[in-house]
Amino acid sequence: MQAQNRTRLLKQMPYLLGALGASVLISFPGEAQVKNHCSSGTQATSVSESATPKTAQAQNIVTIASGNGSFSTLTRAVQAAGLAGTLSGEGPFTVFAPTDAAFQALERQRPGILQQLLKPENRDTLVKILTYHVVPGRVLSSNLQSGEVNTVQKGAVNVQVSGNRVTVNNARVTQADISASNGVIHVIDKVLLPPDLRL
Repeated sequence: MQAQNRTRLLKQMPYLLGALGASVLISFPGEAQVKNHCSSGTQATSVSESATPKTAQAQNIVTIASGNGSFSTLTRAVQAAGLAGTLSGEGPFTVFAPTDAAFQALERQRPGILQQLLKPENRDTLVKILTYHVVPGRVLSSNLQSGEVNTVQKGAVNVQVSGNRVTVNNARVTQADISASNGVIHVIDKVLLPPDLRL
């Protein structure tokens, strides 16, 4: 029954995502657009030695992230951006989730950036960065194919699949296919920044 509901939701796309924060609306492309870049014919089920699929069907993406000690910075950022409600919704979403270590690496490159992004006056910029990590639909590692994939932020990320190695822009997927009730999480080792971002 759950699979039928997911299929029905996917067929109903495109749809309009609810408000991000106070005023940001995101229009989702249809599943067909995602499949243009994500062919189910590509097998990449193992991204790293520890990347075994995990099932958490009773928990949504935000619940999983907030319960994982590796995503404390991401969780704070999602809450500061006002996206917790959206990413707890029906979805489905695919999230490329940077770890705390990934955010620390960004902080070393640009000292003070995290503190700046978490300020209320920089909320729009934070939303832009976080939604650049989200792809509409449930895209498993077995569906990933080299090429550009459109994000919720409307910019595209470049996915490269080479054997068991998957990269998204300059970030490596270190753990794939963490399943949630409203999508899937792929763990990455760097924070993705939209190319047109001005900090």
